[in-house]
Amino acid sequence: MNKLFDIKDYVVVITGGTGVLGRTIAKYLAKEGAKVIILGRKENVGAEIVADITAEGGHCEFMKTDVMCQQTVKQNCKDILEKYGRIDTLLNAAGGNMAGAVIAPEGNFFDLEVEDFQKVLELNLTGTVIPTQVFLEPMVKQGKGSIINFSSMAAFRPITRVCGYAAAKAGISNFTEFMATECAKKFGEGIRVNAIAPGFFITEQNRNLLTNPDGTYTQRGRDVIHQTPFGRMGDPEELCGTIHYLMSDAAKFVTGTVAVVDGGFNVFAM
Repeated sequence: MNKLFDIKDYVVVITGGTGVLGRTIAKYLAKEGAKVIILGRKENVGAEIVADITAEGGHCEFMKTDVMCQQTVKQNCKDILEKYGRIDTLLNAAGGNMAGAVIAPEGNFFDLEVEDFQKVLELNLTGTVIPTQVFLEPMVKQGKGSIINFSSMAAFRPITRVCGYAAAKAGISNFTEFMATECAKKFGEGIRVNAIAPGFFITEQNRNLLTNPDGTYTQRGRDVIHQTPFGRMGDPEELCGTIHYLMSDAAKFVTGTVAVVDGGFNVFAM
C-alpha cells in the first residue's frame, strides 16, 4: 500500500481553528485519521466543532489560547505533549483584520489608524511567529515535523484597501522562506516549513467586503470574480488537498514553498 499521503494518527495543531477555513480543514483532517487539536479564543464555537467532528467518528479537541501570549501557547504545547506525546504538524491559521487598518473606498492613506495597523501586523505575523517557536521545539526533538503558514493573495501584490493585512501576509511569506532555510540548515531535513496562499474564499473576516446583506457581490466582490479565471470564489474544502499534501511524506522534499490555491487569480493579467 502506498503510504505517501497517509496522515493517520498525525497529531495536528491548528491555531485559529474556529474560523470558516480552520474548521473545514480540521474536519477533513480528522476524517483522514489525524488527531486534531484546535487552538482558538471562542470556546463555544470550538465546542461545536469538536462535537461535529467527533459525531462523525473523528478525533478532535479544543484548547483555548492567545497566539499573542507566549506563555499561554507554551502551556497549550505542554498539555498536548502530555496527552499525545508528539506534534507532527502545526497549521498557523490564526489571523484577521481590523476596520482601522482598512482604507475605505472614499478614504485615503491619511485615514489609516496606525494603532490598528500595528495590531493587524502583530496578530497575523507575530501570531504566527510565537506558535512556530513554541511548537517547533518538540518537532526538533523528535526529528520530524511540518509547519504550514497561511499567506494570502495580498502577499503577492498590494491589493487595494487592506493595507495592514497585506503587509502582514507579505511578512508571512518571507518568514516561511526564512524558517525553511533556518530549520533545514540547523535541525535537518525532517523539519519542513511551507505556506498556503488562498485566493478569495468567503469568511467572516471578508464577508462584508465581498458581499451585500442579500448575498450578492459588492463591487469589490465582482472585481475579484473578474480577476479570477475560474470565475468564482473558492470553496473552503478546496484548500484541504494542498494542506494534506504539504503535511504528508508526499512532500518530504518540499520546503520554503508558498502554495497558491486561487483559481488563477494571481496569474491573470487582463
